[in-house]
This record gives sequence, structure tokens and C-alpha cells, in this order.
Amino acid sequence: MARLRLDQLRNWKFKGHRWVCLTAYDAPTARILESSGVPMILVGDSLGNVVLGHESTVPVTIEDMIHHCSAVRRGAPETFVVADMPFLAAQVNDDEAIRNAGLLIQEGSADAVKVEGGGVRAETIRRIVEAGIPTMGHLGLTPQNATQLGGYRVQGNTPESAKRIIQDALALEKAGAFALVLECVPAALAAQVCSQVGIPVIGIGAGREVDAQVLVFHDLVGLSGDFKPRFVRRYAQGEEVFRSAVSSFIEDVSSGGFPGDSESFIERDGENAEMAPEA
Repeated sequence: MARLRLDQLRNWKFKGHRWVCLTAYDAPTARILESSGVPMILVGDSLGNVVLGHESTVPVTIEDMIHHCSAVRRGAPETFVVADMPFLAAQVNDDEAIRNAGLLIQEGSADAVKVEGGGVRAETIRRIVEAGIPTMGHLGLTPQNATQLGGYRVQGNTPESAKRIIQDALALEKAGAFALVLECVPAALAAQVCSQVGIPVIGIGAGREVDAQVLVFHDLVGLSGDFKPRFVRRYAQGEEVFRSAVSSFIEDVSSGGFPGDSESFIERDGENAEMAPEA
């Protein structure tokens, strides 16, 4: 699968071709997504909640993002990878933002970065893009400042806030963003944004009238415990599958059924026996 190009995204929007983006934080997940034909992987700072056990994305550092992004690249060498700019990576000043974005490209092997925030981030995005780094915007519910937004709530549900989101979307497009994530906004507003900008709009909790959909992989496959936002559809019950496998392993070990002869090395294998299974 050839790696996605930015001109393809605009062409897909023009043709009405809908596509998907999924998160990954490690090589095995990335390998699954690439082999499934997912065109874009987001290494989100949601890794703070999903795999590091934090209560929010705020504790995630640029070093965390580089570490996980590098793992994803190793698992999906041919997929377009977008890396989140974590909390304070883009907020201190534009020079620091460019440096951090560059680290995600150089050391994390990402193809692009994502920056949360509205019009206030437009100049920062413009500077990062001018430095040669493709940049995605993120509007609506922006988890890094969820406290300021009153928690994890739907955004843009008043005339004033809806107008601001539209203005922010236009500002980020003008600044050079190649796409926008629009999170937790009314479906009608998302459709309006999508029709007014010429760049792809990737929705999460933003209805169906957008160009693409993104979900957290762990939510999609049922690895998020009791956490299930309204906008998530679970396509598998992963935790149940894994619990069943672990329970079976415990039972086999307790009964003496594991390991069997096929999982054991015997004398005829010799000192240089391969660990890999026989062809």
C-alpha cells in the first residue's frame, strides 16, 4: 500500500470519498491497521488515558510521543502517520512549537503533526507549515484544555460558539492546515464546517456529514473497560476475548495440560534448536 499523499486527501474530499483514521500507540496495533488498509494512523496524546493510565492527556510529554510514534512507524512503515503535539508543546512560543514538531518528524518518524486549538493557534500552525511540516488542526472538544471548556462536553451548541468554530476552521485552513479534526460538535455544525472549508474534516462525535471518521482503536475493539462515549461503536469485545484466553491458560497450566510436547524442546532438537516453529 503506497503511503497517502496530501493531494490525495483533497481529491478524496472533492470526490466525496469517505475514509477512516484510527489511533495506534505501538507496533502490533500499527501492523494490524496497516494490513487492514487504514490510510492514516493518529498517534494521539490520548495514549495518556488509553495506555499510560493517566486521567487526562495533560501528563503526556514530547518524549512520550516520540517513543510511541517511533513504535508505530516500525509497525506501519507504509502508512501516513500523524503525531499529536502534546500539552505545552505548541503553546509556549512558535519557535518551541517548530522545534517540537521537528522532533516528532525527525525522531518519531511521523509524516505530520496535529495541533489542538482554534484561531489562537493559527499563527503557530502557519509557522510550523512554513518550516516544511504538514500540520493538522483540531477544533471542538480539545482534550488538552477540557477543564476550560467545562469538561468533556459537546462544543458549538450555542450560536456564538458555533460561529467561533466556523471562524476558527477557516483561520486554520488559511494558516495552511491540511486537515481538521472536529470533535464532539453537533452534526449540523460539522456539516456546515465541512462545506465551508476546502480541506478534509475528520469527525469524532461530529455526525456523518464529514469527510472522514477517526476513533480510538481501543474503543473500537472493546479494550476501554466501561468507558464508552456516545459516538463510539464497538466492533469487538476485546477484553472478553483476552480474559477468556488468560483463563484458558491458567486452567491448562493448573491441570498440567501446558506445556505439551509441541511446546517443549526435546533432546533430538540439539543445542542449536530454533525457537521458531517448524515450517
